Amino acid sequence: MEEAALFKVTYGMYIVASRDGDNFNGLIINTATQVTAKPPFISIFISRNSLTHEHIMKSGVFSISILKKDTPLKFIGKWGFKSGRELDKFQDTKFKVGASGAPIVLDHALGYLEVRLKDHFDVGTHTIFIGEVVGTELLEEGEPLTYSHYRDVKGGRSSQNAPTYDGWADKVKERMRYRCTSCHYIYDPASGDKFPGIAPGTPFSGLPERWCCPACGTGKEGFKEAE
Repeated sequence: MEEAALFKVTYGMYIVASRDGDNFNGLIINTATQVTAKPPFISIFISRNSLTHEHIMKSGVFSISILKKDTPLKFIGKWGFKSGRELDKFQDTKFKVGASGAPIVLDHALGYLEVRLKDHFDVGTHTIFIGEVVGTELLEEGEPLTYSHYRDVKGGRSSQNAPTYDGWADKVKERMRYRCTSCHYIYDPASGDKFPGIAPGTPFSGLPERWCCPACGTGKEGFKEAE
């Protein structure tokens, strides 16, 4: 399958936010589509692993903030690559609670939609949420951030929970070098290990469990990622 063709499908970049009681959370998505006009319905795709997914299922409401073209990568990183289970993403973020009860991220947003959940469908790793738009506001004029601009111009990546994830993190991990904590020998996947016949291109995770440092005999458990 020619996966490059999938990246020709156009997407926007949005923050979806929801709540579970007094707990707010949100995340970056690039799959939001208007389904009907009258009444206005919209669909989004959310990873089933995410905290925001849990919040939407419990509260039945969510917001969609439409990001500006010049949204900084650091801001996208907080919402797209970090988990709300580990930090409060709303700290130091301008937001408000809408009439629907959903939190709405205002920083770097051209506008927002408030949505009340009507139905959802399990599609394996993700859930398709379909809801009715019950409120909108245009905050300012401007050009929205597209996924192609984020990827091709800003050099951004998809998180591992995104529908468009291309496996980049796994590829980086395969190229990662590991250092022996005893003698500081470095295992480089590009070189492999010629003595026990480990072929070049073998990632550290692909080494046999019995493999050990060729310099001092330390086992795999004695290696750490090399800086």
